[in-house]
Amino acid sequence: MDLPPIVLAGRAVLRKPAAPVPPEEIGTKQLKQLVSTMVSVMRKAPGVGLAAPQIGVGQQVIVLEDSEELMSRLTPGQRAERGRVPFPLRVIINPTLKVLAPPLSSVASAGRATFFEGCLSVPGYMALVERDLSVEVSGVDEDGREVRWEATGWPARILQHEVDHLRGALYVDRMISRSLCSNEEAKLLLSQSVAEVRAALGA
Repeated sequence: MDLPPIVLAGRAVLRKPAAPVPPEEIGTKQLKQLVSTMVSVMRKAPGVGLAAPQIGVGQQVIVLEDSEELMSRLTPGQRAERGRVPFPLRVIINPTLKVLAPPLSSVASAGRATFFEGCLSVPGYMALVERDLSVEVSGVDEDGREVRWEATGWPARILQHEVDHLRGALYVDRMISRSLCSNEEAKLLLSQSVAEVRAALGA
């Protein structure tokens, strides 16, 4: 199957709020094909999430998945700091996102944390972005079954990033602008603490 290309920043579909999927379309062969295509594109990239506008479809559909393989370059300490844990494929249609109180173990200020983010629609770059540590998402899957997920740490960050896509927002709208760097330069920065990176870049 030929997969559609990932839409890059500059295309209008990434800057318009996505439309809710009508109830009569949920469970249809057409919607399931869209989901299947999105999953294939995400895995091929590879990425940990994809929103329908990223393949040119202005509908409220997101897919997310994280694996041991994708986080294999992180040290155990980096994984713990980010709260990055694997989770199976999730499909969420017409998602509603709300912020939850931070976990009791959190030492981050006001239940938020800052880390580097990148985006398949903004290839070659990443930047520091502050996100909420804990969120709850609700919606339905491709068969119309209710989905409710309380996510913390990196899964919560992925959710916020993908839901932003459905609102016509990219991470560059939220980034600490002075931290924007090429992926090549980021390789040198990722081993440093966020405080060290911010000090080095004046961010």
